[in-house]
Amino acid sequence: MTRAETPILETTFVLPSPMATDTLAERIAEVLEPGDTILIDGPIGAGKSHFCRAAIRHLLDRDGRQENIPSPTFTLVQTYETGAGEVWHSDLYRLTDVSQVLELGLEEAFSSAIVLVEWPDRLGALAPRDALRISLTPTEEAEARRVTLSASGARWRKLAGILKGLATEPHLD
Repeated sequence: MTRAETPILETTFVLPSPMATDTLAERIAEVLEPGDTILIDGPIGAGKSHFCRAAIRHLLDRDGRQENIPSPTFTLVQTYETGAGEVWHSDLYRLTDVSQVLELGLEEAFSSAIVLVEWPDRLGALAPRDALRISLTPTEEAEARRVTLSASGARWRKLAGILKGLATEPHLD
């Protein structure tokens, strides 16, 4: 987001457990469609892969499919066919140059697939401006995570009601 852009979504709250992270990922997955990109950042161990796996698992479960959902740390990209569309899960931690992102085909996937990107800082200027940005940060509580969601693209207005509902659920307080 540039300074001139006004975010249509900006909220921070605490996820007290991995189960709460699953719930958030599942609710967001419900509204995902091709062309949606989620950029997930946070330090190692913050729960980025956990969030992505929960979202992908939810999309596969809706189709009655169960698949192993490995971390793409070494493969860089894993793809899945779901009823919502093709899903790309990428972990860019090991990349050192933006040109390596181009080789993965992510730029094309941003317009045709649902894309979940861990370590999005590696995208540089290739990061979609209208992506949903999720930042996960460990808290002093061992399993809790502070999550910040922000987006400026109009396509994310669809999350407003979902997030309001989540904030009032007891396991997310």
